[in-house]
Amino acid sequence: MFKLLTRSCVSLPQKCLRNLPVQKRNINTSFKLLGELNPKKPETIKKKSPITWLTVAVTGVFGAGFIAFMLHLRDEKDRQLAKERKRQLGKAAIGGKFELVDPQGKLVKSDDFLGKWVMIYFGFTHCPDICPDELEKLSLASKILEEEYHIDVQPIFITVDPTRDTPEAVGKYVKEFSNKIIGLAGSVEQIAKACKAYRVYFSNGPADDDNDYIVDHTIIIYLVDPEGGFVDYYGQTHDAHKIVDSVVLNKAKYDRLNRSEWFPSLEFNKITQRS
Repeated sequence: MFKLLTRSCVSLPQKCLRNLPVQKRNINTSFKLLGELNPKKPETIKKKSPITWLTVAVTGVFGAGFIAFMLHLRDEKDRQLAKERKRQLGKAAIGGKFELVDPQGKLVKSDDFLGKWVMIYFGFTHCPDICPDELEKLSLASKILEEEYHIDVQPIFITVDPTRDTPEAVGKYVKEFSNKIIGLAGSVEQIAKACKAYRVYFSNGPADDDNDYIVDHTIIIYLVDPEGGFVDYYGQTHDAHKIVDSVVLNKAKYDRLNRSEWFPSLEFNKITQRS
Protein backbone atom coordinates (compact mmCIF):
# COMPACT_ATOMS: atom_id res chain seq x y z
CA MET A 1 0.00 0.00 0.00
CA PHE A 2 2.82 2.29 0.91
CA LYS A 3 4.57 1.61 -2.42
CA LEU A 4 1.36 2.30 -4.31
CA LEU A 5 0.99 5.72 -2.70
CA THR A 6 4.59 6.60 -3.41
CA ARG A 7 4.27 5.82 -7.10
CA SER A 8 1.07 7.89 -7.29
CA CYS A 9 2.79 10.89 -5.80
CA VAL A 10 5.73 10.65 -8.16
CA SER A 11 3.63 10.32 -11.32
CA LEU A 12 1.24 13.11 -10.33
CA PRO A 13 3.50 16.08 -11.24
CA GLN A 14 4.26 14.61 -14.61
CA LYS A 15 0.59 14.19 -15.41
CA CYS A 16 -0.10 17.68 -14.22
CA LEU A 17 2.61 19.05 -16.37
CA ARG A 18 1.24 17.23 -19.36
CA ASN A 19 -2.15 18.75 -18.80
CA LEU A 20 -0.89 22.34 -18.41
CA PRO A 21 -1.49 24.60 -21.46
CA VAL A 22 1.60 25.54 -23.45
CA GLN A 23 2.35 29.27 -23.32
CA LYS A 24 3.72 30.87 -26.46
CA ARG A 25 5.78 34.09 -26.44
CA ASN A 26 4.77 36.64 -29.03
CA ILE A 27 7.72 38.76 -30.22
CA ASN A 28 6.97 42.10 -31.68
CA THR A 29 8.56 42.11 -35.15
CA SER A 30 7.28 45.50 -36.33
CA PHE A 31 10.77 47.05 -36.40
CA LYS A 32 12.08 44.02 -38.21
CA LEU A 33 9.40 44.25 -40.86
CA LEU A 34 9.96 47.98 -41.20
CA GLY A 35 13.63 47.33 -41.80
CA GLU A 36 12.80 44.77 -44.45
CA LEU A 37 10.39 47.13 -46.19
CA ASN A 38 12.83 50.06 -46.11
CA PRO A 39 16.28 48.60 -46.34
CA LYS A 40 19.04 51.03 -45.54
CA LYS A 41 21.16 51.86 -48.59
CA PRO A 42 24.83 51.21 -48.13
CA GLU A 43 27.02 54.28 -48.33
CA THR A 44 28.90 54.52 -51.63
CA ILE A 45 32.37 56.03 -51.87
CA LYS A 46 32.81 58.19 -54.96
CA LYS A 47 36.04 57.46 -56.75
CA LYS A 48 37.71 60.19 -58.82
CA SER A 49 38.30 59.31 -62.49
CA PRO A 50 41.98 59.26 -63.50
CA ILE A 51 41.01 61.00 -66.80
CA THR A 52 40.54 64.75 -66.50
CA TRP A 53 40.53 67.66 -68.92
CA LEU A 54 44.06 68.44 -67.81
CA THR A 55 45.33 64.96 -68.64
CA VAL A 56 43.54 65.07 -71.99
CA ALA A 57 45.12 68.43 -72.81
CA VAL A 58 48.60 67.33 -71.78
CA THR A 59 48.27 64.10 -73.76
CA GLY A 60 47.08 66.03 -76.80
CA VAL A 61 50.01 68.44 -76.65
CA PHE A 62 52.56 65.66 -76.34
CA GLY A 63 50.83 63.66 -79.08
CA ALA A 64 50.81 66.61 -81.47
CA GLY A 65 54.45 67.32 -80.71
CA PHE A 66 55.41 63.72 -81.40
CA ILE A 67 53.53 63.67 -84.71
CA ALA A 68 55.12 66.96 -85.73
CA PHE A 69 58.55 65.61 -84.89
CA MET A 70 57.99 62.45 -86.96
CA LEU A 71 56.71 64.48 -89.93
CA HIS A 72 59.73 66.74 -89.65
CA LEU A 73 62.08 63.77 -89.71
CA ARG A 74 60.36 62.33 -92.77
CA ASP A 75 60.40 65.68 -94.57
CA GLU A 76 64.06 66.20 -93.69
CA LYS A 77 64.90 62.77 -95.06
CA ASP A 78 63.08 63.53 -98.32
CA ARG A 79 64.94 66.83 -98.64
CA GLN A 80 68.30 65.18 -98.15
CA LEU A 81 67.48 62.49 -100.71
CA ALA A 82 66.40 65.15 -103.22
CA LYS A 83 69.61 67.10 -102.68
CA GLU A 84 71.67 63.96 -103.12
CA ARG A 85 69.88 63.10 -106.36
CA LYS A 86 70.45 66.63 -107.61
CA ARG A 87 74.13 66.42 -106.72
CA GLN A 88 74.55 63.06 -108.47
CA LEU A 89 72.76 64.21 -111.60
CA GLY A 90 74.68 67.47 -111.68
CA LYS A 91 73.59 70.68 -113.31
CA ALA A 92 72.07 70.66 -116.75
CA ALA A 93 74.40 71.85 -119.51
CA ILE A 94 72.18 74.88 -120.05
CA GLY A 95 72.65 78.31 -118.60
CA GLY A 96 75.66 80.20 -117.41
CA LYS A 97 77.15 83.61 -116.85
CA PHE A 98 76.87 86.51 -119.24
CA GLU A 99 77.72 90.20 -119.42
CA LEU A 100 75.49 92.43 -121.55
CA VAL A 101 74.38 96.05 -121.83
CA ASP A 102 71.05 97.55 -120.72
CA PRO A 103 69.21 100.41 -122.49
CA GLN A 104 71.01 102.96 -120.30
CA GLY A 105 74.37 101.68 -121.47
CA LYS A 106 75.24 100.04 -118.15
CA LEU A 107 76.95 96.67 -117.93
CA VAL A 108 74.60 93.99 -116.64
CA LYS A 109 75.88 90.65 -115.36
CA SER A 110 74.00 87.43 -114.80
CA ASP A 111 75.08 87.57 -111.17
CA ASP A 112 73.03 90.76 -110.77
CA PHE A 113 69.91 88.61 -110.85
CA LEU A 114 70.93 86.16 -108.14
CA GLY A 115 68.23 85.84 -105.53
CA LYS A 116 65.47 86.27 -108.12
CA TRP A 117 63.48 83.98 -110.34
CA VAL A 118 64.21 84.89 -113.95
CA MET A 119 62.66 84.06 -117.32
CA ILE A 120 64.83 84.72 -120.38
CA TYR A 121 63.80 84.91 -124.02
CA PHE A 122 66.17 85.32 -126.98
CA GLY A 123 64.86 87.16 -130.04
CA PHE A 124 65.27 90.27 -132.18
CA THR A 125 63.36 93.51 -132.64
CA HIS A 126 62.71 93.05 -136.37
CA CYS A 127 60.92 89.74 -135.84
CA PRO A 128 57.58 89.94 -137.66
CA ASP A 129 55.35 87.67 -135.54
CA ILE A 130 56.95 84.96 -133.39
CA CYS A 131 58.93 87.21 -131.02
CA PRO A 132 55.96 89.53 -130.36
CA ASP A 133 53.80 86.51 -129.54
CA GLU A 134 56.40 85.09 -127.17
CA LEU A 135 56.95 88.44 -125.45
CA GLU A 136 53.21 88.85 -124.98
CA LYS A 137 53.15 85.40 -123.40
CA LEU A 138 56.15 86.24 -121.21
CA SER A 139 54.54 89.46 -120.07
CA LEU A 140 51.20 87.80 -119.24
CA ALA A 141 52.82 84.93 -117.32
CA SER A 142 54.87 87.40 -115.25
CA LYS A 143 51.76 89.43 -114.48
CA ILE A 144 49.73 86.40 -113.37
CA LEU A 145 52.57 85.13 -111.17
CA GLU A 146 52.89 88.49 -109.47
CA GLU A 147 49.22 89.33 -109.00
CA GLU A 148 47.74 85.91 -108.24
CA TYR A 149 50.63 84.00 -106.67
CA HIS A 150 52.77 86.85 -105.32
CA ILE A 151 55.81 85.41 -107.07
CA ASP A 152 58.18 88.06 -108.39
CA VAL A 153 59.78 86.86 -111.63
CA GLN A 154 62.12 89.06 -113.66
CA PRO A 155 61.52 88.71 -117.43
CA ILE A 156 64.54 89.39 -119.67
CA PHE A 157 64.79 89.82 -123.43
CA ILE A 158 68.21 89.24 -125.05
CA THR A 159 68.68 90.12 -128.69
CA VAL A 160 70.28 87.70 -131.13
CA ASP A 161 70.79 90.48 -133.67
CA PRO A 162 73.60 92.65 -132.25
CA THR A 163 74.24 94.30 -135.61
CA ARG A 164 70.91 96.09 -135.79
CA ASP A 165 69.63 95.92 -132.19
CA THR A 166 71.34 98.61 -130.15
CA PRO A 167 70.70 98.78 -126.40
CA GLU A 168 68.44 101.79 -126.92
CA ALA A 169 66.44 100.02 -129.65
CA VAL A 170 66.00 96.93 -127.49
CA GLY A 171 64.86 99.03 -124.53
CA LYS A 172 62.25 100.82 -126.63
CA TYR A 173 61.08 97.53 -128.15
CA VAL A 174 60.39 95.67 -124.86
CA LYS A 175 58.44 98.60 -123.42
CA GLU A 176 55.77 97.93 -126.02
CA PHE A 177 54.98 94.70 -124.15
CA SER A 178 55.71 95.40 -120.49
CA ASN A 179 57.60 97.91 -118.40
CA LYS A 180 58.88 95.03 -116.33
CA ILE A 181 60.83 93.33 -119.12
CA ILE A 182 64.53 94.19 -119.18
CA GLY A 183 66.01 94.37 -122.67
CA LEU A 184 69.70 93.50 -123.08
CA ALA A 185 72.02 93.87 -126.04
CA GLY A 186 75.77 93.91 -126.54
CA SER A 187 78.60 93.25 -128.90
CA VAL A 188 78.72 90.29 -131.25
CA GLU A 189 81.05 88.49 -128.85
CA GLN A 190 78.87 89.19 -125.81
CA ILE A 191 75.72 88.00 -127.54
CA ALA A 192 77.47 84.90 -128.87
CA LYS A 193 78.68 84.02 -125.35
CA ALA A 194 75.20 84.39 -123.83
CA CYS A 195 73.63 82.32 -126.61
CA LYS A 196 76.26 79.61 -126.21
CA ALA A 197 75.60 79.41 -122.48
CA TYR A 198 71.90 78.73 -123.06
CA ARG A 199 72.42 76.57 -126.16
CA VAL A 200 70.55 79.07 -128.32
CA TYR A 201 70.93 78.63 -132.07
CA PHE A 202 70.78 81.78 -134.22
CA SER A 203 71.68 82.50 -137.84
CA ASN A 204 71.07 85.49 -140.09
CA GLY A 205 69.10 84.78 -143.23
CA PRO A 206 69.78 86.31 -146.63
CA ALA A 207 69.31 90.07 -146.86
CA ASP A 208 66.90 91.61 -149.34
CA ASP A 209 67.39 94.76 -151.42
CA ASP A 210 66.72 96.93 -148.38
CA ASN A 211 69.35 94.98 -146.40
CA ASP A 212 66.58 93.56 -144.27
CA TYR A 213 66.87 89.97 -143.08
CA ILE A 214 65.30 87.47 -140.74
CA VAL A 215 67.23 85.83 -137.92
CA ASP A 216 66.52 82.15 -137.49
CA HIS A 217 66.82 81.30 -133.79
CA THR A 218 65.72 79.00 -131.00
CA ILE A 219 62.25 79.88 -129.74
CA ILE A 220 62.37 79.04 -126.04
CA ILE A 221 61.72 80.80 -122.72
CA TYR A 222 64.17 79.71 -120.02
CA LEU A 223 63.39 79.57 -116.30
CA VAL A 224 66.29 80.28 -113.94
CA ASP A 225 66.20 79.86 -110.16
CA PRO A 226 67.55 82.33 -107.55
CA GLU A 227 70.90 80.53 -107.55
CA GLY A 228 71.34 81.16 -111.26
CA GLY A 229 70.67 77.55 -112.23
CA PHE A 230 68.60 76.47 -115.18
CA VAL A 231 65.31 74.89 -114.09
CA ASP A 232 62.94 74.51 -117.05
CA TYR A 233 62.13 75.74 -120.54
CA TYR A 234 58.95 76.54 -122.46
CA GLY A 235 58.45 76.31 -126.21
CA GLN A 236 55.72 77.66 -128.42
CA THR A 237 53.28 74.95 -127.30
CA HIS A 238 53.29 76.34 -123.74
CA ASP A 239 50.78 79.11 -123.19
CA ALA A 240 51.02 81.64 -120.36
CA HIS A 241 48.95 79.54 -117.95
CA LYS A 242 51.07 76.42 -118.47
CA ILE A 243 54.15 78.51 -117.80
CA VAL A 244 52.57 79.86 -114.62
CA ASP A 245 51.76 76.36 -113.37
CA SER A 246 55.32 75.21 -114.04
CA VAL A 247 56.88 78.20 -112.29
CA VAL A 248 54.65 77.77 -109.23
CA LEU A 249 55.50 74.07 -109.00
CA ASN A 250 59.23 74.59 -109.48
CA LYS A 251 59.29 77.36 -106.89
CA ALA A 252 57.47 75.14 -104.40
CA LYS A 253 60.02 72.38 -104.97
CA TYR A 254 62.90 74.83 -104.64
CA ASP A 255 61.54 76.30 -101.40
CA ARG A 256 60.93 72.86 -99.93
CA LEU A 257 64.41 71.72 -100.85
CA ASN A 258 66.11 74.76 -99.38
CA ARG A 259 63.98 75.42 -96.32
CA SER A 260 63.54 73.18 -93.30
CA GLU A 261 60.02 73.06 -91.90
CA TRP A 262 58.55 71.28 -88.90
CA PHE A 263 55.24 70.83 -90.65
CA PRO A 264 55.21 69.74 -94.32
CA SER A 265 53.56 72.40 -96.43
CA LEU A 266 49.94 71.63 -97.22
CA GLU A 267 50.15 74.11 -100.05
CA PHE A 268 53.00 72.10 -101.57
CA ASN A 269 50.88 68.94 -101.44
CA LYS A 270 48.01 70.73 -103.18
CA ILE A 271 50.32 72.05 -105.90
CA THR A 272 51.92 68.67 -106.56
CA GLN A 273 48.55 66.92 -106.65
CA ARG A 274 47.21 69.50 -109.07
CA SER A 275 50.26 69.19 -111.32
